[in-house]
Amino acid sequence: MRVMRVLSILPGAVGVVCLLIGGISTIGISLDSERVQIPVVPCNDVSDEGCLVGMTGSDLDVPEGFRLLDVNMAVDWSEPSKSWIGVVDSVYAESCPPDGDGLTPCNKDDFQYISGGPASNGDFTLDLEPGSYRFVSAGKEGADLDDQLVTIQTQIAIAPVLELIFIVIGMVLLICAIEMIYPVEVLWKRFQNG
Repeated sequence: MRVMRVLSILPGAVGVVCLLIGGISTIGISLDSERVQIPVVPCNDVSDEGCLVGMTGSDLDVPEGFRLLDVNMAVDWSEPSKSWIGVVDSVYAESCPPDGDGLTPCNKDDFQYISGGPASNGDFTLDLEPGSYRFVSAGKEGADLDDQLVTIQTQIAIAPVLELIFIVIGMVLLICAIEMIYPVEVLWKRFQNG
């Protein structure tokens, strides 16, 4: 019996670790916010095509391993009355390539937005899925060249399905550890004889 109590430590400890991982993940972990100063794309001279859109010069590549995670980026900016920010698929870098100043030959209607865009009002949240993305931005009509502060706050958790798996495995291991220390059969016999 004493050997079983010693052996029950391993599944009990692993069960507690699994429950902690699953429980902490439901809350999520917030990373330090990143603050970036970017220019407002001017839009004084509105042509028939509309205001030009700026685009980041490199892709934000999200690897396949992110399917196991639940990563959210909250983006907000200080000048929502003058500009908008959005996220598009990086394939738009081929049809609307940014020049040396980051401006594309396209306007806001040439893009399909994954998150944010002209309708956003100062903030949006991007749920990062595997793929490749680019940030785009443009000034609203009448906007002058100006700087604005963009804040990106990232929160990471395990994918909800994996959280559930961790919690179930943890509970099963804890029940098994308790069963090893106090077998139900022995307790039942004591109850019947008691």
